[in-house]
Amino acid sequence: MAERRSGYSAGVCTPAAMPWPDFLTGQETAPVRVLLIDDDEFVRRVIAQELLSDMRIQLEGQADSIREGRKLLATHEFDVLMVDLRLGDGMGFELIDEARNHHSNGEIIVISALEDDSHVLRAFELGATGYLLKNAWLQSFAEAVLHVVNGGAAITPRLARRLLHRLNHNPHNSLQNPPAADTLAQRPPSRDATLTPRESEILRFVACGYVSAEIGARLGITGQTVNAHIKSIYKKLHVHSRAQAVNFAVHSGLI
Repeated sequence: MAERRSGYSAGVCTPAAMPWPDFLTGQETAPVRVLLIDDDEFVRRVIAQELLSDMRIQLEGQADSIREGRKLLATHEFDVLMVDLRLGDGMGFELIDEARNHHSNGEIIVISALEDDSHVLRAFELGATGYLLKNAWLQSFAEAVLHVVNGGAAITPRLARRLLHRLNHNPHNSLQNPPAADTLAQRPPSRDATLTPRESEILRFVACGYVSAEIGARLGITGQTVNAHIKSIYKKLHVHSRAQAVNFAVHSGLI
């Protein structure tokens, strides 16, 4: 009789390893480059160990402050920035903003103990595509990295459910009710904005729900090239998310 894996009783199948298609971003030959900034040494070590155990991810550098984080951003190329919001010498929003201005193709995942709506929405307004709570179970930091580089989002399930509950009970609020200063900081999209034929084509796929890897496979380009086009679309339309880009493009007749 075949020996069963320790910890699983008779009649229970052991979990199978999830296959990883070769068209997705994050391969052992071209791992996703990550920068990790958190001043909690224990949490940082836990996250680092998980990332280092996944051959699809390469941990490029770590820092524990705004100051050291800026040095990492200035000296390292990265695909994903993972940053805590509450650092010893300031708020991680500063690093998110800097990363968005100087590394427009990079994705950003917030890792924080702060889960109030104002902090969460501020992070998303600044361009984060993930928000993970430090005290949450049933989440994988490595999977979150792979989700965002392939066109998805990574949000702690408990937090996502609360935001959905807020949306369901405030259908006219659209979740975007940041402080006035944040609203003023956003430039309205220009009605004269134009997209290239390729950008319009990609945005139509985005509107249909396709992720970057799927779009790339259909167009014969890489997922990273798709992401580069999407970042260009964000810049032209002055938006920070796929939903905002699609919403503006549809209402303005760009697609």
